[in-house]
Amino acid sequence: MSLARRPPQDLRVLLLESIHPDATDFLSKAGYQVEAMDRAVSEADLVEHLAQVDVLGIRSNTQVTARALAAAPHLLAVGAFCIGTNQIDIAAANRHGVAVFNAPFSNTRSVVELVIAEIISLQRGLTDKSRQMHEGIWDKSATGSHEVRGRRLGIVGYGNIGSQLSVLAESLGMAVWFYDTGDKLALGNAKRCSSLEELLEVVDVVTLHVDGRQDNRGLFGQAEFARMRPGSLFLNLSRGFVVDHTALRAHIERGHIAGAAVDVFPNEPKRQGEPFVSELRGLPNVILTPHVGGSTEEAQQDIGRFVAGKLHDYLALGSTALSVNLPNLVLPPDAREFRLTYVHANVPGVLATVNSLFAAHGMNIEGQYLGTRGDVGYVITDTPSDFPPDVLAALAELPATTRLRVL
Repeated sequence: MSLARRPPQDLRVLLLESIHPDATDFLSKAGYQVEAMDRAVSEADLVEHLAQVDVLGIRSNTQVTARALAAAPHLLAVGAFCIGTNQIDIAAANRHGVAVFNAPFSNTRSVVELVIAEIISLQRGLTDKSRQMHEGIWDKSATGSHEVRGRRLGIVGYGNIGSQLSVLAESLGMAVWFYDTGDKLALGNAKRCSSLEELLEVVDVVTLHVDGRQDNRGLFGQAEFARMRPGSLFLNLSRGFVVDHTALRAHIERGHIAGAAVDVFPNEPKRQGEPFVSELRGLPNVILTPHVGGSTEEAQQDIGRFVAGKLHDYLALGSTALSVNLPNLVLPPDAREFRLTYVHANVPGVLATVNSLFAAHGMNIEGQYLGTRGDVGYVITDTPSDFPPDVLAALAELPATTRLRVL
């Protein structure tokens, strides 16, 4: 590994998938070499691109695989300019000492607003009304059209999105129940359910907001739809692989489910213009959107600024606040002269070994910050003098060493 101190202008950043221009502007003004592309790339193309890249920015369609990470000797960090990180092999990132950052909060409001809009649209049958009007049919009937006030909303997944949805839905007069595998604080008058089955039996509207962990694959299928109350509405703006769409179509066609809104799909087109194929097409009172829950200009701008800021803080200071995979170290204001960041295997005795090397060379430590997370350890050391080459070489040779950087 290269241990030379590298100024920003020597670091190359590759941003894929039309990441907001604010990210490009921010990183360019910080001095980095930035290349932006408007599309996702295949694994083979990514391997080729990453040969000389120090920082990679993606959204949800580019798969950062173990093969791609192994072919990226200079890669320091990956920024997911979205909420999910299941498109990144986190275990492989850990093995190579690559920090991963995302935007867990930035598009929360945009997703919640779309959910509210879709619930109201489904309750009023607006998609069918609009279609009929475009066909020249005037149907002013109120049959099957309802207010959302007084309806019972069931939220599956009470994280950042689910909890904010809970508050807004309650302000519209909905009664809220939620189910989460974690112990989450109920907001407002929301009621916690002890099981998914309990929730499905009491609510009129079910909306999914679970994360992308593999445990959630196939979470909602035939048994869950059958347990829902007749005439219920169903929404999924979380992950495509969570829902059995064949079962959903069957329950809509039978009239058991009165309407649905789906924003995510098991197989989605990789780029603009590719055909969209789904067995949910053509169904009445079903809203299909192309994975745009968080796609507002406000959200994309905020995501661009947020993730770019996290990447810069890591490159310039070693800060890992809100990193997905490395121990989160929140550093005091930057007052150091020389800084070494050290990613290592989380095994006993590493810090003692590191500090003994410093002591043997008469180096004084002005500040030191340590964190561990699973199999990964991260140490930041500040000193008043530069790090001698033989100390760096000795650290690089330690069995626990994953990555060293001198800032």
